[in-house]
Amino acid sequence: MKLFDGLARFQPQALGVLRIMTALQFIEHGSQKLFNFPVSSGEPHALTGLTLTAAILEFAGGILLALGLLTRPVAFLLAGEMAIAYFMAHYPRDFFPINNNGDAAISFCFIFLYLVFAGAGAFALDNRRNA
Repeated sequence: MKLFDGLARFQPQALGVLRIMTALQFIEHGSQKLFNFPVSSGEPHALTGLTLTAAILEFAGGILLALGLLTRPVAFLLAGEMAIAYFMAHYPRDFFPINNNGDAAISFCFIFLYLVFAGAGAFALDNRRNA
């Protein structure tokens, strides 16, 4: 459609904004587990084993993605984390993601997987390293 043809030139900026906004949301998941910030409406997470590992990956990985630093390998690691989180924590509750609260894990997983292939887009420190 001719109406949208001109938007293709903004693809790197749109990808950069998608990466940054997704990373900021992901950081919240890690910071809530690690620091109970933002304050959870329920009980704080018990930080043992897998939960602690997930919290560190979410917080540190989210920061790296927001900066656009090591985007592809970090996104690959986080996509795997979200796949594991879905099948270990959400899928056993119910088949349907809307019922098992796994829709965010699925969305994060596939956005991160897309970043593995698409790269960081605009506004990334990776772009300075490759220049």
